[in-house]
Amino acid sequence: MTAFTIGEHAIGRGMREMIELPVSSLSSHNRLALPVHVVHGGEPGPVMFISGAIHGDEIQGVEIIRRILVHPSLGKLKGTLLAVPIVNSFGFLNHTRYMPDRRDLNRSFPGSDRGSLASLVADLFFREVVLRCGYGIDLHTAALHRTNLPQIRLAPGDNELLEMAEAFAPPVILISKLREKSLRLCAGEAGVKVLLYEGGEALRFDEAAIDMGVKGSLRVMAALGMIEAQPAKAVPPQVVFSDASVWVRAPETGILHTIRRTGDRVGRREVIGVVADPLGSQSVPVVADDDGIIVGRTNLPIVNRGDALFHIAKAQPLSSITAKSKTEAPALLFDEDEII
Repeated sequence: MTAFTIGEHAIGRGMREMIELPVSSLSSHNRLALPVHVVHGGEPGPVMFISGAIHGDEIQGVEIIRRILVHPSLGKLKGTLLAVPIVNSFGFLNHTRYMPDRRDLNRSFPGSDRGSLASLVADLFFREVVLRCGYGIDLHTAALHRTNLPQIRLAPGDNELLEMAEAFAPPVILISKLREKSLRLCAGEAGVKVLLYEGGEALRFDEAAIDMGVKGSLRVMAALGMIEAQPAKAVPPQVVFSDASVWVRAPETGILHTIRRTGDRVGRREVIGVVADPLGSQSVPVVADDDGIIVGRTNLPIVNRGDALFHIAKAQPLSSITAKSKTEAPALLFDEDEII
């Protein structure tokens, strides 16, 4: 029986163990560790990680991973699952996306054991978890005060990643370029296939996005042969593919009234919201610039002129995206950090 080793721990076949990888200490002198729940299956198979809260305020991944860990299908796991519900414990405790040094952990990979605090955490997670795996799913939400439609983001030109994304079966699959020093980029360069899941909003639980994250992750594990496929209770909706998007911005300052929601298909020049003067003297329509599907929007009703309001992805046939990726880069970056 071959044990799975991580840190100074060895987990036997058919065993589960929660281990803590030392990170640093808080200013109160309390020690802080990276918690990793290792599920080592009774039979050989792929090794996969699922991670949450790389951005500390994106808490939905914590609940998604909790539900996966108690799912009965893991009782017959083939291979090994490394579940890391809270990567950025500092941000999680302080309800913030960043590390205490104000660095973005998802811009710090692969990290360094002699760098900043963000680099130290990135190095530990990357070295002890990511590099031990062949596959991974990194769970995210929209940035603060925004909501994302459940979606998978993956790098262009990788057929195996595309098969994993299709197995996940989200409403939208976004083919996107990779950011420098991001987890997806560094993992891909190391030969680890990583999907990025986005859904819901920061500091909130969205049951639909959580349910999609759980079921989609389990479907990916089933496609990899790690667990038995679950009987489908309903036919999943047809997946929309896109490699280009645009943010519709506020035409004026005022109070936003939304007409369309995330997941809605919209047409070019369609009115999707209204910005009204708080004194009632005027209102200005918010108009879609192109055809597409709303994959994200602001949650703030008070907006300034130029604020990003609706994120619209242009739906395209997968065949045309695949053909285009062979000759040119994706038309626009879908950024997990929502830089706009």
